[in-house]
Amino acid sequence: MKKIILTVAVIFTLVIATNAQKFAFIDSEYIMENIPAFTAAQEQLNQLSSQYQKELESMHAEVEQMYGDFQAESVLLSEDMKRKREDVIISKEKDYKQLQRKYFGPSGDLFKKRQGLVKPIQDDIFNAVQDISNDGSYAVIFDKAGGTTLFFTNPRYDLSDQVLQKLGYK
Repeated sequence: MKKIILTVAVIFTLVIATNAQKFAFIDSEYIMENIPAFTAAQEQLNQLSSQYQKELESMHAEVEQMYGDFQAESVLLSEDMKRKREDVIISKEKDYKQLQRKYFGPSGDLFKKRQGLVKPIQDDIFNAVQDISNDGSYAVIFDKAGGTTLFFTNPRYDLSDQVLQKLGYK
């Protein structure tokens, strides 16, 4: 009899503890759209990306022009001159690929600039969510933006506006 009462008490305690956990969600895209510094950073990154892309397109067009000229004139060139022209074209293609990696690579200029502009904003959002989580005793706060799939979200549990208020917006 004691075992049954003890088992029921443990199960009852676990059920109460499980129900006491609070869950909520945020929409980080909504939050970032409402932060002017993030919008300005995105604009700046888009301009920089466009500038880099134009430079690369110009360089690529130059390589294509050199290759077209080479093909047109290859019949008239000696083997030595062909090799020299091929070497120049190959060197220019390598420069193009190297510049492409420098601008858009995993540790390229655009990535570094994004880290410098966007990461501090993301850190502020994370800290605000963490503060709200601690203050409200939330066990888990999900982000419904991006890859997380939440089938149904009750707006009552959306903390996005609280995060914006904590950051000083709205």
